[in-house]
Amino acid sequence: MTVLTESRLPLRLVRKGKVREVYEADPEHLLLVASDRVSAFDVVMREAIPRKGAVLTQISAFWFEKLGAVLPSHFVTARTGEILRRFPNLRASHAQVSGRTMLVRRTAPIAFECVVRGYLTGSAWKEYREQGTLAGEPLPAGLTESARLERPIFSPATKAESGHDLNITFDQMRAGLGDGLAQRLRDLSFAVYQTGRDHAATRGIIIADTKFEFGTDSQGTLRLIDEVMTPDSSRFWPADRYHPGQSQPSFDKQPLRDYLAGLKAEGRWNGEAPPPTLPAEVVGATSARYLEAFRLLTGFALPEDA
Repeated sequence: MTVLTESRLPLRLVRKGKVREVYEADPEHLLLVASDRVSAFDVVMREAIPRKGAVLTQISAFWFEKLGAVLPSHFVTARTGEILRRFPNLRASHAQVSGRTMLVRRTAPIAFECVVRGYLTGSAWKEYREQGTLAGEPLPAGLTESARLERPIFSPATKAESGHDLNITFDQMRAGLGDGLAQRLRDLSFAVYQTGRDHAATRGIIIADTKFEFGTDSQGTLRLIDEVMTPDSSRFWPADRYHPGQSQPSFDKQPLRDYLAGLKAEGRWNGEAPPPTLPAEVVGATSARYLEAFRLLTGFALPEDA
């Protein structure tokens, strides 16, 4: 499979993110192309991670199909053959499209990240240590890092074009969206998280936290959009290695982050662009981690043509 650092399709480019290019397929649909680019500490690396884009696309497709009974989404298909049949002008770009491209309905995104946290980790652990709260909500005293929360907490954030999103309280989100829409987004986020958490538990994976995005289509229907419960939008922990009171191993770009953190600790990288060169073993280990996440969640290996 081709390692793709940037797609160039014969369609109008709508926007380009750290990982994806978004193209206008027709007036009602977009194509999301997940490259193999990878970022860490908000810096995009020079080296790509083989098959990462296909993993992100196909895990999202798996969830969108599984969640169809829970709520509507923007998902149409991630099957390469179907996309090429609908848009034959892409056949010459088959290597760029194959396995990593999703056809979706066009929506107007809602400008908030809907984060659900089931465990006390990351920025949630930092807030709790400093203030005893999570998303402004008081938590019991004496909790430890990576502790399982008695009930998941909705922890919204404002979307940022670059850098980290800003955590906010639910009241701040409600002030921006109105009570009805904010409540609906929170309820839907909990429902999606519960479905994902319960499935992942049967596969030996803890979904510690995850973020969702929503948008409205041209008919005003609220839909789940973007990516869903992938290693880039969630923390996946191996259940058999879970030990509260410390940070946890994860099924994502942990090998990359560990390598870069070591360089920073040694004073060999300042955490800013340009990034350091990545050794082949770090690239390979990171790719293997993504592929393992796909296999565990879905129950089968990522096909070679995906």
